[in-house]
Amino acid sequence: MNNRREFLKQSSGLFGLSALQFIKPNKALLSFSTLGCPTWNFSQVIQHATENQYSGIEIRGIKVDLDLPANPLFSPSTISSTRRQVRDAGLKIINLGSSANMHFLDPIKRQSNMDEAKKYIDLASHLSCPFIRVFPNDLPKDQSEKETVNAIIQSLIDLGDFAKSSGVKVLLESHGKVIKSDMLLHIMEETNHAHVGLVWDFFNMWSITKEPPAQVYAQLKKYILHTHIKDAIVSDRGEKYTLIGEGNAPLGEALHALKAGGYPGYYSFEWEKLWHPEIQEPEIAIPHFSKNFSTYWQ
Repeated sequence: MNNRREFLKQSSGLFGLSALQFIKPNKALLSFSTLGCPTWNFSQVIQHATENQYSGIEIRGIKVDLDLPANPLFSPSTISSTRRQVRDAGLKIINLGSSANMHFLDPIKRQSNMDEAKKYIDLASHLSCPFIRVFPNDLPKDQSEKETVNAIIQSLIDLGDFAKSSGVKVLLESHGKVIKSDMLLHIMEETNHAHVGLVWDFFNMWSITKEPPAQVYAQLKKYILHTHIKDAIVSDRGEKYTLIGEGNAPLGEALHALKAGGYPGYYSFEWEKLWHPEIQEPEIAIPHFSKNFSTYWQ
């Protein structure tokens, strides 16, 4: 671990987060998560991103490999060529999606998840990627909610401290059972760390809490540095993911709130094809998002 970390520190050009934070939202910055294209190799991801006018990519996995720090694309011998491939295509890697969970009280499980998040911070630093995503993720019934929330807060503080010299910020996604705005606001306020923020997935919240996205955004705006955008038909029978504009989620309300609030970051299409193989193929969904996004953002 020490040798890899030293390699990453020495060879990485740290990404200036201020450049991202002061982009004016006169044109939306679009990205998509590789969760939506689990059969594509990395060259195909790059190709489809450029062909469909995306400016960023969010890496959750390559094909079905979700362990990015161990992926051959990011080994010390190949990572420079991977960076060059992204740069030459005029793209940015905007976020790395880890599977690290912050809710564990068990010290062994907590350490394992913290170690994973730290590997992602190191990798993101070397890729000039400004963010990594972590999950809250659960509110286990066998531990008190207060203890769980405090564990999430302390884990975020520890990761923020680890990330201080890396040029990377650690973003907690509104996900799992931690999707109420007041709980997320409490976590962010108590964490109070310059290297910690939020990935706002308005659908993850609204589909359960039914809190109006404009109201949620007003509460959490200060901490939202990245977004996940999707649509679905939500009914008593559950959720059925759809192309944007074909569901009943308050997509327009969420996008208007972000634009009106001056949100400067990426709108990242999260098409959960890996988890839901029955939904449309990425060759359909990813072009559809980029072609139709402005209809709802404008």
